[in-house]
Amino acid sequence: MRRFPPWIGAACLVLLASAVFAARVRHEMADFEVYRVGGARVVAGESLYRAEDGHWQFKYLPVFGFAVAPLSQLPPLPARAIWFALLVGLLVVLLNRSLALLPDRRHGSGFLVGLTAVALGKFYLHEINLGQSNLLLGAAVIGAVAAWRGRRDATAGALLAAAAMVKPYAIVFLPYLIVRRRWRSGAAFAGVLVAALALPALRYGWSGNLSLLGQWWAVITTSTAPNLLGQDNVSIAGMYAAWLGIGPAATWLAAGTSVLVVLACGYALILRTPARFPAYLDVSLLLFVIPLLSPQGWDYVLLLGTPAVMLLLDRLGEFARPQRWLLLACMAIVGLTIWDLLGRDLYSVVMMSRVVTLCALCQIWFLIRLRARGAA
Repeated sequence: MRRFPPWIGAACLVLLASAVFAARVRHEMADFEVYRVGGARVVAGESLYRAEDGHWQFKYLPVFGFAVAPLSQLPPLPARAIWFALLVGLLVVLLNRSLALLPDRRHGSGFLVGLTAVALGKFYLHEINLGQSNLLLGAAVIGAVAAWRGRRDATAGALLAAAAMVKPYAIVFLPYLIVRRRWRSGAAFAGVLVAALALPALRYGWSGNLSLLGQWWAVITTSTAPNLLGQDNVSIAGMYAAWLGIGPAATWLAAGTSVLVVLACGYALILRTPARFPAYLDVSLLLFVIPLLSPQGWDYVLLLGTPAVMLLLDRLGEFARPQRWLLLACMAIVGLTIWDLLGRDLYSVVMMSRVVTLCALCQIWFLIRLRARGAA
């Protein structure tokens, strides 16, 4: 059979996205409204971080407010439409590049993209409905992988720094660059990040910029604890808080488990492998652990696991049959724990049990197994 021209698929995507935006999303995008307000405050030279904003506080680095400032000058509806279109485009980029960069691919594109969409689809939809920015982070990081494939180390480092401007927990890639001795990428990362941190001084002055950074840190450190018991928190800290309550025992267990996860990931990164392009698994692993290590790891941030899930699906044959079923069961639990399927009460019970966190940790173990076997 003849394949459909690519423009037909693109046109269908545009029509579907337009219908979804008009029917529902244009009334939503609450997190994008936080960005828009932050951008407007940058334009006015006002403080970004205000206690009276409550749950909807701006929790991003000051430079991110500069990045979204142009959209804040548009009426709300056109600004939402542009951001929505950007997110849909970034989702396509993340899926497409995760597939295209997958080394030594063993399965067809329909199988890999289709099952990845099933495993992570609810997170994609939630991300877009909120108007969040994790897709921007993910696309920047997968762009860095593409830059490494093309031997553009400085570009890769700059893209990783851009990811850290969007969400600071992407700073995990800086020690990775040092471990991998990617000195040009590390220098570019550090240079772009320092410039980004200094940029707000053009609007607020040096002392004003330092004050903003101090306020940002205060917001981040004081808003963490109340979020740990949220039913959609999938972080390791949230897991122990749900099991034991917020307190010293949960804190120490979370810290110890996080250290073990970091050490396990570090072991995988330094392990010698015959894989042709080990950076793919490296980056997939680091992206996947971000929502687990970050105390404010909401479940939809698991969409950053797109390349990891695609890699695991492609390498299913590397595992014995019982392990394959365990891996697929973990993916199903993570991806199909949906309010509409389970109902409000059962959904709350499942999410508060933190089984999603345990399944995500299990998938990290499978990624490390791939590296130990030299399969990626």
